[in-house]
Amino acid sequence: MGQNLIEALNVRVEGNGQNYLVLAHGFGTDQSAWQRILPYFTRSYKVILYDLPCAGSVNPDFFDFQRYTTLDAYVDDLLDILDILGVTSCAYVGHSVSAMIGLLACIRRRTLFSKLILIGASPRFLNDHDYHGGFEESEIETVFSAMEANYAAWVNGFAPLAVGADVPTAVQEFSRTLFNMRPDISLFACRTVFKCDFRGVLGLVKVPCFIIQTAKDMSVPESVATYMKDHLGGKSVVIMLNTEGHLPHLSAPGLLAQALWRALSQ
Repeated sequence: MGQNLIEALNVRVEGNGQNYLVLAHGFGTDQSAWQRILPYFTRSYKVILYDLPCAGSVNPDFFDFQRYTTLDAYVDDLLDILDILGVTSCAYVGHSVSAMIGLLACIRRRTLFSKLILIGASPRFLNDHDYHGGFEESEIETVFSAMEANYAAWVNGFAPLAVGADVPTAVQEFSRTLFNMRPDISLFACRTVFKCDFRGVLGLVKVPCFIIQTAKDMSVPESVATYMKDHLGGKSVVIMLNTEGHLPHLSAPGLLAQALWRALSQ
């Protein structure tokens, strides 16, 4: 599986620092989402980039619908990649769903991760009794229906909302990677993300966590960042970014890079 996985998920290592840094992208993008962030870190780190199996940059034949029904298989992929590369310790940056993939990987292999930096992270997107995740079940079903009915129309409506800030290049870039995804894989991955509930395992994460939250994110309310800070098992800090949207690495890369540096140097 080793070399196959490395090739299938387009794994690459950039930079020549002593320590490893993983940049893991979220739903709807691929590793190109980090292109404006990467130059800030290649002098100081060996930066590991890869594509999630649902990304449009991965051969859709690789996506096993039976295997990727939960995030566990995504966690297996991440741990396998790090093992194949011989990584014994790394700092991990995960956006959106990859924030949760990193958390679960850290619970499984605590010594592998020195710290987690979580951008636009949520342990559960759906509202619950006393928990505000940001979405009602009916709203999510409407999203799924829209994706099924006309994927292109859905992308054109969703991309600007997700980017949030008035940055046309970021909307264009996010639209491009969404369009690259095969619609059935996109919908399946989206369903997988929205049925997740990891509130119960947050306390098992014992490494330092830095939660990066924008001032206004249509996918993750600020209250979720506070919830995570209060429930994670290790030292955790919320870093507020003075920008809007769910994809600050596309819309405000300089600002995000500063926040990442701050978290990495603590």
